[in-house]
Amino acid sequence: MIEVSGLTKRFRDRAAVDDLTFRIARGEVVGLLGPNGAGKTTTLRLLTGFLPATAGSVRVAGFDVFEEPRQARRRIGYLPEVPPLYDAMTVRGQLRFAAELKGLRRALLPAEVDRVSRLTGVNGVLDRLTVNLSKGFRQRVGIAQALLGDPDVLILDEPTVGLDPIQIREVRDLIRSLGGRHTVILSSHVLPEVAMTCSKVLVLNAGRMVGFDTLDGLIARHLPGRTVTLDDIAFLEEIFGKLVIPA
Repeated sequence: MIEVSGLTKRFRDRAAVDDLTFRIARGEVVGLLGPNGAGKTTTLRLLTGFLPATAGSVRVAGFDVFEEPRQARRRIGYLPEVPPLYDAMTVRGQLRFAAELKGLRRALLPAEVDRVSRLTGVNGVLDRLTVNLSKGFRQRVGIAQALLGDPDVLILDEPTVGLDPIQIREVRDLIRSLGGRHTVILSSHVLPEVAMTCSKVLVLNAGRMVGFDTLDGLIARHLPGRTVTLDDIAFLEEIFGKLVIPA
């Protein structure tokens, strides 16, 4: 579903993203993990075509993001770290407006707004102004907006940042439920977030990929002989340290 080859983004003499190459299969939920400044957000912006690349290519559902941007973007739902919501709009108005921008047929808008609002649990606040929503509900509206048009790929940048523990669990469960029907990439620097939500982990450090595997694969490679469970988050901290901190 996503094919990345030699992807590089330079800002003057600094490589924010440096020669990334990886593939993500349909229906996988992949966590993009790395310390602050590792290049996670820049990578997501490149995958969506929001930023041009210095070198390399990105293909989504067979379409080149840079050469065929319209076709590629129709297959992508994107949630930036701060959901792009208009405070003066109701949730219903926000979702209808976003659906119109995506080119959905007007006759289909009510049903599509109803579908994504029920899926994300915001159907009870459709007539409230977005400015009056809690942080958790604003994130849910942002995810609902990304789901409009039923895109093949969802790209979520720090989807639980700033949420309280209950909201984090709710949004985490929602994202996990989207796997299979959608291919999901989410960025995070929160280790439990990735362990509890994602089937694979792609670790970035200083713009370069330093690890990409399932959690079981990472455990076998970096903690051989250890038996761990997802409840033991310390194992991911240990692996993370081995990958991003030079020996």
